[in-house]
Amino acid sequence: MAADARRMIAELRELAELTGDERGAQRLAWTDVWARAREWERGLLAELPVEVDRDEAGNVWATLAGRSPQFLIIGSHIDSVPNGGWLDGCLGVLSALEVLRALSADGSPPLTVKLVDWADEEGARFGLSLMGSMAAAGQHDPDFVSRLRDAEGVSAPDAMAAHGVDVGRMGDSSSRLKDAVGYIELHIEQGPVLEARNLPLGVVTGTYGTERWAARFTGQAAHSGSTPMDQRRDALSAAARLALEVRELARTRGGVGTVGRIAAEPGIATAVAGVATALVDQRHVDAGTLAELHEAIVSASHKIASEEGVEVQWSPLFRVAPIHFDADMVDAAGAIVTDLQGDDVRLPSGPLHDAARVAEAGVPTVMLFVRSKRGLSHTREEDTDEADLELALTALERLVKGELERRG
Repeated sequence: MAADARRMIAELRELAELTGDERGAQRLAWTDVWARAREWERGLLAELPVEVDRDEAGNVWATLAGRSPQFLIIGSHIDSVPNGGWLDGCLGVLSALEVLRALSADGSPPLTVKLVDWADEEGARFGLSLMGSMAAAGQHDPDFVSRLRDAEGVSAPDAMAAHGVDVGRMGDSSSRLKDAVGYIELHIEQGPVLEARNLPLGVVTGTYGTERWAARFTGQAAHSGSTPMDQRRDALSAAARLALEVRELARTRGGVGTVGRIAAEPGIATAVAGVATALVDQRHVDAGTLAELHEAIVSASHKIASEEGVEVQWSPLFRVAPIHFDADMVDAAGAIVTDLQGDDVRLPSGPLHDAARVAEAGVPTVMLFVRSKRGLSHTREEDTDEADLELALTALERLVKGELERRG
């Protein structure tokens, strides 16, 4: 039995209707809508000869027993950002479910196969991405998670307890990756590379290293009407100059750099800003170049601060090293993609994915990307042609069956 792309697409649209509105998907982790999506997911899994359970971190697992207790993991996440798209994350879950259907119809596979729906990949409510996969990978910090609050002041422990998760026990989920021989994830690209090359599929070689920093410029607040331009110590002007410098430095080094937010104080039109904090996100596939990029950005910030008569201090917010996926699995995926579309496209992922945490835990990992229209994601305008989704499911199914044969 082959995986049925039409059924998968119909279920993707059903999920969008069930958990979205006119603004887009609303499956924010640790909310009632997310729980509704997972209950719907469990209804689909109940039709299969699988054992379904949830681990201590809130990750949902569906196990199809094979002839060996060693197992291959397939899946992604079903949570979304607010006002998100109809494919981000849930494509990986529902395509894996469709492959699981095909495998179960063919009898017992050579290895056990586990579908996973990771909890809170997006980090949209509490600001910590990859929460469930981090715990499974042995990287859970209960003290840090316990201090998290959402925009309404609700604590992460309280919100998660409402969904049956104890922050103090999330790390116990790390036992779930023992005996895993591989992990495969299908995801929309969320970028414009495949569309620019007019190709539907790509093989992901790994994920960018990512660093996030806060650069706090401190000058002197003053009246905007009475302070001459040449006597100002304008923290906001310094932060704005840094934003442009981050962009240029990233361009020269082949990475990406973004200042996504500048918070100025006192933040009114009639006052020169005395303090401005810029949130800097920088990414590169090479760890050494990523470090060089940060050094260059910090050096530029001090030069700008001197010229603007302000001071600057840097504080780390988040850091993950570049992750390289398994070479053999990347080659196997490349051969399948080449056969299906005539071209082997390999690219790193700028966005982080649960696959990165699984790979960090030592599990051989690979991802497949499918083309995103206009490169858009995290918006209701996110879309992929159905023909591309069908081809992506074919690639996933062939890759999963190939890995089961190779490792079985």
